[in-house]
Amino acid sequence: MELFVRTIEPSEAEGEIASIYDGEMASMGRVMEATRCWTARPDILAPVEHLLHQIRDGFSLELVNFRLITLVAAKHVPSSYCCHVYFKALSGMIGREQALAVHRDYRNAGLTEQQVAMLAYAEQITVDASRIDQDTIDSLRAVGLTDLNIADIALAASFRNFLSRYFDAVGARAEPEFLDDDPSVRKELSVGDR
Repeated sequence: MELFVRTIEPSEAEGEIASIYDGEMASMGRVMEATRCWTARPDILAPVEHLLHQIRDGFSLELVNFRLITLVAAKHVPSSYCCHVYFKALSGMIGREQALAVHRDYRNAGLTEQQVAMLAYAEQITVDASRIDQDTIDSLRAVGLTDLNIADIALAASFRNFLSRYFDAVGARAEPEFLDDDPSVRKELSVGDR
């Protein structure tokens, strides 16, 4: 299935786009649709990639928490692409069964109180950030999250909203290697139309 918009194929890439594509080929053996789709506006790929790495690599909580936030936000966008990709990534960190439990109901998935509060905040950002108030932030502080942590959670969830919505808007679909072997789990993770 092709993207809805014309993008730069790996064989056509030059300069900074070729460099980003080459890095992905070296680390993953392919250029993901999530990367390629930005090249409908070639000047956007590098800044988006840079911001993603800056948010993720400088994240003040562990990488597992960044991926938990991403999975929960993707579910509520909803974005099948990001659910499949981050379910696979998270499964490699916490195990497939716990990742599936998180997707189904993070409140009852064996996470810490702090992680549950973090994910409730990420979910609220995705569903309706206008309902967040000072009490919301105070409840996050009460479970030991610092203002830097809170800002990082907000950045991770908000940026995932932006990415996921763009991917769906231009027709990105999860590559076969990100799809779970179990058809019922694949169906469950397909939270959007794609």
